[in-house]
Amino acid sequence: MYNGIINVYKEKGYTSFDVVARLRGILHQKKAGHTGTLDPDAEGVLVVCLGRATRLVQLLTEKTKEYICVMQLGVSTDTEDMSGKILKSCDDIPDEERVREAVSSFIGEIDQIPPMYSAIKQGGKRLYELAREGKTVERKSRRVIINDIEIQKIQLPLVTMKVNCGSGTYIRSLCRDIGEKLGCGAAMKSLLRTESGSFGIKEALKLDEIEKLAKNDPGQELGGRLITLEDFFSDLPAVKVREEGEKKLKNGNAVRPEETDADAAEKNCRVRMYDCGGKFAAVYVFDGKEYKCDLFLSE
Repeated sequence: MYNGIINVYKEKGYTSFDVVARLRGILHQKKAGHTGTLDPDAEGVLVVCLGRATRLVQLLTEKTKEYICVMQLGVSTDTEDMSGKILKSCDDIPDEERVREAVSSFIGEIDQIPPMYSAIKQGGKRLYELAREGKTVERKSRRVIINDIEIQKIQLPLVTMKVNCGSGTYIRSLCRDIGEKLGCGAAMKSLLRTESGSFGIKEALKLDEIEKLAKNDPGQELGGRLITLEDFFSDLPAVKVREEGEKKLKNGNAVRPEETDADAAEKNCRVRMYDCGGKFAAVYVFDGKEYKCDLFLSE
């Protein structure tokens, strides 16, 4: 079984679920999960966790993301992107100065209402399921963070932007809100995710490339492109339990410094904790008295 993180380049036409499903077939394993949904028409970085690394899905999903987005002004659609049904169009497009002012006003913490065509559950159903039934329901706004927006090109009615944002941000909804502020409407024309946490687009592999690597990969490392759990946490100091701490580690219980091969660490220090056999088992945090389990990674 593959245990680690793979940086996938999601191509157009695939849903994020499609990517995971195909990877399961390529790698012949069920345990896999992605860390942040991309729309079918969107491209770019989709980080997928395999095997024991699936325990990192939530952690990686919460990382900062970066996108290149092309926004089309003068149109509003039911999906908030150009794949949807046009609800309204406007020929009165504001000038570049007004566009720049409106875009920059969205930098910082903002309240955002998620789109109807999204995977958020409400009343036991996904919003996109309700939308496909022709239903529109009231959605609560959510606090999201836009760290930065850099306008790369303006060729009205198209605006190309690089957006750096926190998790849970919908770029389609950002375009919608910018359009509403300008009074002309807007929809997302294209989207490319260039970064997800520390994972960048230059290192991302397309599914066909992963399939070729897997066929010639007896060591199950995908030609060195699979990031192991140890690689991911390599910046943390390593601590190994002694025999008297082995049972505690296997159960994810607290371990005292004298039950390890290390002295007491600084308070709140996170460490890689290894069992007696040298296997990386968990991430622990020292609370000033003992090491406590923060993330259990052993099988």
